[in-house]
Amino acid sequence: MNTIITIGRQFGSGGREIGEKVAEHFGIKCYDKELLARAAKESGFCQEMIESHDERPTNSFLYNLVMDTYSFGYNASSFMDMPISHKVFLAQFDAIKKMADEAPCVIVGRCADYALSEYKNCLNLFIYGNEECKVKRIMDKYDVSEQKAREMMRKNDKQRQSYYNYYSSKKWGRADSYDLCLNSSKYGIEGSIQLIIQAVANFESNR
Repeated sequence: MNTIITIGRQFGSGGREIGEKVAEHFGIKCYDKELLARAAKESGFCQEMIESHDERPTNSFLYNLVMDTYSFGYNASSFMDMPISHKVFLAQFDAIKKMADEAPCVIVGRCADYALSEYKNCLNLFIYGNEECKVKRIMDKYDVSEQKAREMMRKNDKQRQSYYNYYSSKKWGRADSYDLCLNSSKYGIEGSIQLIIQAVANFESNR
């Protein structure tokens, strides 16, 4: 298995759990929160700062400035002038690329599909679900009321959508932004895992 799998996910869809179990099946690493620790270590930022900006957009984000800076190399002065949110994004971007260069892995969220858009061995997935199923999963996992679960779902999905749409050239959750979209409510966690395993096999045989 020499494929890098990226997983975008709706809150409550089980995307992280699916990613972890797919990684376990293939005997590779799954990066979610671990990515933040790696980005913090390699960038010199404290992990709390990285976490506070994790998958959260900023209204002052200047897309062209950041991507031009990233594309053409940034010098010390331009980097110092950037808002902290831009620096955190670049730190995560760099960490994602280094992880992908080291070995096949599963990377959950954080625009990983966009960061690795030039990688030919990358399979980009999106996990979504039916609202009632997601609400129940959130209620069970976090021991919260139905109302609180719905609030958490809306808030997290809004943040993830805004972050992805700001920092990438694609649209979060839209089918043409990914290679495969799966409804975990239809297939269940285990069924979704099996479908992804089969998708990886087909992807590798067709490359």
